[in-house]
Amino acid sequence: QVQLTESGGGLVQAGGSLRLSCAASGRTGNRYTMGWFRQAPGKAREFVAGISWSGGNKNYLDSVKGRFTISRDGAKNTVYLQMTSLKPEDTAVYYCTARADLTIIITPTAYMYWGQGTQVTVSS
Repeated sequence: QVQLTESGGGLVQAGGSLRLSCAASGRTGNRYTMGWFRQAPGKAREFVAGISWSGGNKNYLDSVKGRFTISRDGAKNTVYLQMTSLKPEDTAVYYCTARADLTIIITPTAYMYWGQGTQVTVSS
């Protein structure tokens, strides 16, 4: 089992920045692909960013490319999502997720482990 704990959400004005963190605990010895998804009220959960176990491969939702950066610190078992130039449409609950595989998948059902979510609200 892997436990994921997110932090760093909050309220920010449009154009501002936030950094989300996701700390993994438990059976973290396996090679996990990590990702961030988000879900706005009344909308489906969508893939935002993913990073391979080595950190060498990354994938992003088109609308966040150039604004969001995913990274990981293997020594700390932590994944980060740096978000800049935030827009009101980025408002959502952001979830950290992990899968015991080397491939970044954008479908939420492919991920076994999920955090509790952290709210990000961007005001206009």
